[in-house]
Amino acid sequence: MARTPGRRRMITVHGFSPSGNCHKVRLLLEHLGREYRWVETDSSRGETRTPAFLAKNPNGKVPMVELEDGRVLVESNAILCWLADSTPFLPVDAWQRAQALSWMFFEQYSHEPYVAVARFICGWTPHDSPRRTELPRLRERAHEALAVMERHLSSHAWFTGEHYGVADIALFAYTHVAGHGGIPLDGYPAIRDWVTRVQSAPGFVAMPAPDPVARARIDASV
Repeated sequence: MARTPGRRRMITVHGFSPSGNCHKVRLLLEHLGREYRWVETDSSRGETRTPAFLAKNPNGKVPMVELEDGRVLVESNAILCWLADSTPFLPVDAWQRAQALSWMFFEQYSHEPYVAVARFICGWTPHDSPRRTELPRLRERAHEALAVMERHLSSHAWFTGEHYGVADIALFAYTHVAGHGGIPLDGYPAIRDWVTRVQSAPGFVAMPAPDPVARARIDASV
């Protein structure tokens, strides 16, 4: 947990550490040096479906940010934008900010539903799960999204304008573990270079590995 001097508004993050959507929030908080409390909430074990959790977030998902006054914010990219407000991680210029947001919408609509879901199926479902029939299509669509990213990165260093920021964090979370879903990055040199740049940013913290059972499923699936 990062700490800064002086009294700042404490936030509590309910998150599942191996989740890319949750790691986005942790990564930005660490970059910012922001004090926070992390409550591990394993969605794969139904911990987001309890009455107490659903009373705060009826959608039953993590990440969820809770403020000291009881206010709650959900949806990973909304949380990123709120945390990044008035920091270098969110562009001030309206056009650049809109460009960053467009990549964040791309991440949630054209990237995460394929890259992240393939990873989930490989790591958190039984080997005989009927969901595994979805993998060929998910991988095809994931490669389409990666191709769009590769084209952008062939002439730009970042997805958040001229500097590293929220759109990069949003896209990094699942891209760098795409191989867990059988979606290798071997054919995307610009993406691999960008991943290295993200990992070199001050305050970077790696996503925790899945538990041994999930890791074994991933290894057997790819």
